[in-house]
Amino acid sequence: MNLPMPVAVGIWVVVGVALLLVILTGRRRLAARTRHTVPVPPEVPEDLGTLRLGPLEATYVSSTLAGDWLARVGAHHLGDRSTAHVSVHDAGVLVERDGAPDVFAPVATLRGVGLAPGMAGKYVGADGLVVVTWEDPARDDVSAAVLDTGLRTRYEPDRSRLVDAVRHLMTSTPAPKDEQ
Repeated sequence: MNLPMPVAVGIWVVVGVALLLVILTGRRRLAARTRHTVPVPPEVPEDLGTLRLGPLEATYVSSTLAGDWLARVGAHHLGDRSTAHVSVHDAGVLVERDGAPDVFAPVATLRGVGLAPGMAGKYVGADGLVVVTWEDPARDDVSAAVLDTGLRTRYEPDRSRLVDAVRHLMTSTPAPKDEQ
């Protein structure tokens, strides 16, 4: 059956708009669902201390619930992919994102760092992503959540440099003293 050109184009436009609405509805629901399980990330402090590494050019892939790299966090724009600059300071890891709020993981919240082949819709293979595991502290009646933040550095040698800098930051930070 041959449809006239205007009818065929009209059908494709309607299908395209319907798909766009489904995607936008899904993103809104993901953000609403994770807003109650993931608190607002910490603000970037004015004094970050000494710059240990960076800024490195990277792509912010996403943040997911720790250990479940398919559980993308939609709340607080943590699931929005963007270009970024990553730097490691005495105060923590700073991801300055283009078109989205910056993500800051204070040194006391860092839980681990490593390489992974992919996460949440981005598979690059062969340990192409740097994954920083950190705890988003409790805030506004939302309990703390441990997150994995994936970063794809623009240049391959920067991956190992970033992992080493975060590991060194984690090990050089004194452990909190027990309160007596």
